[in-house]
Order: sequence, then structure tokens, then C-alpha cells
Amino acid sequence: MTMYLPEGQGPHRAPMTLTSLGEAMERRRILEARAVMCDSEHNLIVDLDGIRGVIPRQEGAVGIREGSVRDIALISRVNKPVCFTVTRLTQESGRPLALLSRRAAQERCEEDYLGRLRPGDVIPARVTHLESFGAFCDIGCGVVALMPIDAISVSRIAHPRDRFRPGDDIYAVVRGIDQAGRITLSHRELLGTWEENAALFSQGQTVSGVVRTVEDYGVFVELTPNLAGLAELKEGARPGQQAGVYIKSILPEKMKIKLILIDTFEAEYRPAAPRYFITEGHIDRWQYSPEGCSKHIATNFEGE
Repeated sequence: MTMYLPEGQGPHRAPMTLTSLGEAMERRRILEARAVMCDSEHNLIVDLDGIRGVIPRQEGAVGIREGSVRDIALISRVNKPVCFTVTRLTQESGRPLALLSRRAAQERCEEDYLGRLRPGDVIPARVTHLESFGAFCDIGCGVVALMPIDAISVSRIAHPRDRFRPGDDIYAVVRGIDQAGRITLSHRELLGTWEENAALFSQGQTVSGVVRTVEDYGVFVELTPNLAGLAELKEGARPGQQAGVYIKSILPEKMKIKLILIDTFEAEYRPAAPRYFITEGHIDRWQYSPEGCSKHIATNFEGE
């Protein structure tokens, strides 16, 4: 199965010429270049190494022609890479002009790649924008899929910005595919099980963390995106604060890490790049909780 990468992840390309563009048109090859402008009629203007390229509005994305996708999908591509095929080479006022189609590139991506995916497949993705309910990700040629907030990590977060920034290159796993072929994504299964994450720490260490929730019975501090521990209440501790914590004990049979909260403070740190335990292939079933633990957390992709 051919893989179609997110826009901006494509390989470095040779300089574009009329000859190379003509060959790409004959071979129906997908190219990538930077959109430099969206004009008043919402046509995308593309820089082809000095040759003017135009993606007409209706060729700007799958769904624009039908009205199911809004023009913001075009406007937001300005100054960013776009995928396309060459549909025609002509002239405008005596200068070369290449007519392009991003929609055709996306349709080929859906037919040759996305349409063959199944739940549990691990794929590359690029975060495009964030909403309170999840992260939208480019999964190939600008085709976007939603990663719901509860699928981003085991450790709960208040907003996807706690994990990602637009433009982040990540890995994702196909969570589900609806009858219309729309794909939803997950991420937490790639970040390791409880035991894999707990193995990164030892009793007696003092480490950094992030306060995620404050309950009547204690403070949950995230050590990694898929691992949190519980500390006793400390005055002034609030969700979102950075923390220093002492690891009092690690209890696999209870899937618990007991912490002592040394300090909490306000600081704005960019989310660290995810540490992946899986970056390719297919997952049928993933179990987060240790064997024999009374609390069971797992994902069965075969049942999606």
C-alpha cells in the first residue's frame, strides 16, 4: 500500500521547470510546493520556482465543490505547503501558467491509501489545528481526521494544547472509520503501557511533573503523558502548574505511584515531543494496565 504523507512531510524535491511539470502531468505524479496567496476568488496561488501555479477554488480541496468544506480550508493554507497534481500547462500574458488540482491529489490519496486503512493501523500525521474537543490532523495530502481529546493520552488534559502545537509531526493510530469513510484517530496507545512508563522511574528519585487535577483526597501529577501519580494535598496546588515530586513508591499490582509534592509553580513550557513506543505497523489489541491489576484499561481495535 502506497503511503501518502501529510502536507509538509514530503521528500525534498528537485527545482520545478516546465519540463519537469510536463512530465509530472503525464505521469499524474503528486507534487508539493508553497501556497503564497489566496486571491479574492479563493484561488490558491502556488510558487513553482518562478512559474505561476494556480489551484482554482473548486480544485482546492475535496468537499469545496460540494459545499461540505468551507473556504477557510483554502485560506488557512497560505504560506504553507500544498499537494497537487498538474492538470494543464498554458500561458497568461505571455508567461507560463500551470493549472493545478489539490482535490485530485486528495482523491488519489483517499483511493490508494486512506480507503485501505483499518482500525489499528499506525500512520504518520501532522497537527493542523486544535479545538477544546480534540486535535485535527493531516493524515495525507491535506485530508484531515479528528483525534478526540480523550484519545490523546491516558493522563487527562484540559485542552489538546497541553500536548500539541499546530504543525507538530506525530504518529497516530486509526481508531475508527465511519460509513462515510471518515477516519478518527487515537494516540495514547503509542505512548506505552503503565509498566513501560513506570520503568522510566525509580523509587527515591525526585522528578519533574505537571499538576493535572486536584481532588479532595490528593493531587494527581503527570510524570509522562501516559503516567500519573498521586500526592497528598498541598496548599496552592492548581491544575496546569509545574511540579517537583519525590517518588515514594511504585506499586504495579495496584497500578499506582505514590508521590510527595515538593514544590509547585507557574511556568509556560512547550509540550515535550511525544516519546513513542510504537511508530509503525498494526495493533489488534493494546492493554495499558499490568496483568493481574484489578483496574483494567485496554483498547480492542478488532472490535471498533
